[in-house]
Amino acid sequence: MLDVLMQTVRDVLPIAAVLFGFQVLVLRRRIPNLRRVLLGFVYVLVGLSLFLQGLEQALFPLGRLMAEQLTRPEFLYDGAAVHAITTVWTDYVWVYVFAACVGFATAIAEPALIAVAIKANQVSAGAIGVWGLRVAVALGVATGITLGAFRIVTGLPLHYFIIAGYVVVIVQTAMAPRLIVPLAYDSGGVSTSTVTVPLVAALGLGLASNVPGRSPLLDGFGMIAFACLFPIITVMGYAQISHWRARRRRDEGVDNE
Repeated sequence: MLDVLMQTVRDVLPIAAVLFGFQVLVLRRRIPNLRRVLLGFVYVLVGLSLFLQGLEQALFPLGRLMAEQLTRPEFLYDGAAVHAITTVWTDYVWVYVFAACVGFATAIAEPALIAVAIKANQVSAGAIGVWGLRVAVALGVATGITLGAFRIVTGLPLHYFIIAGYVVVIVQTAMAPRLIVPLAYDSGGVSTSTVTVPLVAALGLGLASNVPGRSPLLDGFGMIAFACLFPIITVMGYAQISHWRARRRRDEGVDNE
């Protein structure tokens, strides 16, 4: 724990140097509420240290353990202790189910997404629902993590999925309401933060280490890219469906009159 704390101090010191340096040397003003600011930095150091220690003791091992258990031949083939020479993607259905559930649950619990959803609701005067945005992003993360697990199992090239996904994003950007486009692009970033990244990374590395014929270095990474990409698609899709339903209700109201 002490080693983690010292590493966190070294990581946070450059940030503190930039903030305090600009305040004192560039703006040439005293730092207001200096005692509170310093106390806040202490909280940051302690919180980050505990979080990093928790990752090493809980989330990383848990993600690897779940991937290992779900890919064991005894589990895949109903207790038969066989060694699979070839990988059949249909044998890993529970891996896809677990990936989807993990992606949805971690995105819903992501603090950065909650903050963005609340701010979007306030700025839009309630037009963008907090839960609507969170669920749309969570569905995107779940879809992305599931496809990422499928890619690891099948060994298909990563860039095929990424290129196809961004083609869809480009088409949606041209068709979606302009209000939602910047928020959709930001949603892809905030969906992969403190809660999602550790579990997703551990799951990807665990799958690549246990699926026959896969390399942790070549196949274990890339799932976070899926988790960033697909929320953009689902958020713009959510906005397009909402816009279409509102226009349909408006047209029905005009026809009734």
